[in-house]
Amino acid sequence: MAVVWRIAELERNTDNGVVTAHWSASDSETVEGVEHRGSSYGAMSFTPDTEAEGYIEYAELTEAVVVEWVKALLDVSAVDAWVADQIEESKAPAVSTGVPW
Repeated sequence: MAVVWRIAELERNTDNGVVTAHWSASDSETVEGVEHRGSSYGAMSFTPDTEAEGYIEYAELTEAVVVEWVKALLDVSAVDAWVADQIEESKAPAVSTGVPW
């Protein structure tokens, strides 16, 4: 299992600086033909500084670069653990639904 991080959407200001990145992290595991999934989604805010060393123009950004920005500000291990916990819960649910009749 490996959590896959993606950027779903970017919001930018009039100077084309990224102000918000909407991200997701997901993983799945197939056991006996059943796919068990886990995911997390969020938005990270940024304050662009066009004068900063290493500033990357909007048109030159890649998903990998923005994922690294997001990961630098998040507790990645906590997100990865949350996703893994969802998969484990799916494989052995603590709560069942239905009726006895």
